[in-house]
Amino acid sequence: MLNVAVIGAGYWGPNLVRNFSVCQTTEVAVICEQRYDRLMKLSSMYPSAKAVNLIEHVVNDDNVEAVALATPVASHFPLGMRVLESGRHLLLEKPMAQSVAEAEKLIETAEKKGVRLMVDHTFCYTGAVRKLKELADKGEFGEAIYFDSVRVNLGLLQNDVNVIWDLAPHDLSIMDFILGQKPKAVSAIGNRFGGYDLETTAYVTLRFESGMLAHFHVNWMAPVKIRLIMVGGTKKMALYDDMETSEKVRVYDKGVAIDHSNINDRRELLVSYRSGDMWAPRIDNKEALLLVVQEFAAAIAEKRAPLTDGNAGLRVVRILEGAQKSIDKNGSWVEL
Repeated sequence: MLNVAVIGAGYWGPNLVRNFSVCQTTEVAVICEQRYDRLMKLSSMYPSAKAVNLIEHVVNDDNVEAVALATPVASHFPLGMRVLESGRHLLLEKPMAQSVAEAEKLIETAEKKGVRLMVDHTFCYTGAVRKLKELADKGEFGEAIYFDSVRVNLGLLQNDVNVIWDLAPHDLSIMDFILGQKPKAVSAIGNRFGGYDLETTAYVTLRFESGMLAHFHVNWMAPVKIRLIMVGGTKKMALYDDMETSEKVRVYDKGVAIDHSNINDRRELLVSYRSGDMWAPRIDNKEALLLVVQEFAAAIAEKRAPLTDGNAGLRVVRILEGAQKSIDKNGSWVEL
């Protein structure tokens, strides 16, 4: 059994505690939270775990082998470094850090200490995203043409990060996981509602060497909650609607073919449209976060890199940092 400490008992921490408790290869040894009410509430549900309010009680506990950190993003680097430097494995909430420099330092420290560093890109472990990854790996989409995502809702406005750093990591990690392509440049624009000092709505566009484009719409001010991704390829296209209960993924055998042979004038281009079947693949309903903690424990036991390791987290942070620079430059392209 892997003895784990969970730091943070706010929104996500209790979910981690529950799944580490359910996982057959892990056990929650310590729960750490500064707010007494939160700590006592969670501790009463898991009385076998030691309840502490300082990280010193975690990194100095010889019984703790690994730590899951579910605290605000500004604390990820300082607390994460404390954990790694103590020689313990670390599962970090997303985004893993506030800058590329911080993310690189976390990766460097984990490698130096010989411990596993994993980022909790939970959506990469959902049945829907794993199915899209499977289809992409089999070449079902052909060459990727575009990746479009919409992640909008009404609130909750954060006071420490803007809407890009809050919502975009989900879909950026999904894109990175499914397509495995590194963007070469990013452009982003955003606005601030009602004098709020952080962006509440933003649009992020990525360019790739292959010619593919990716676009992300994130918004805290939408009247409805939308979680939608479209993947377009030369062979097939897919729609992933996370709000859909029965058919989260739909695959379309649709496309466009352009015949350039013996054409001297654009008006003479021969364009044909393919409109085949639509099918909804079966999606398993295993809880994604349970798969996250199982992967964390397995990577530690097998002494290998986790599926969503520090480098995956770094790739997302690199895009987020570039997007922020682009917003500050009124949408200018920023090389990655």
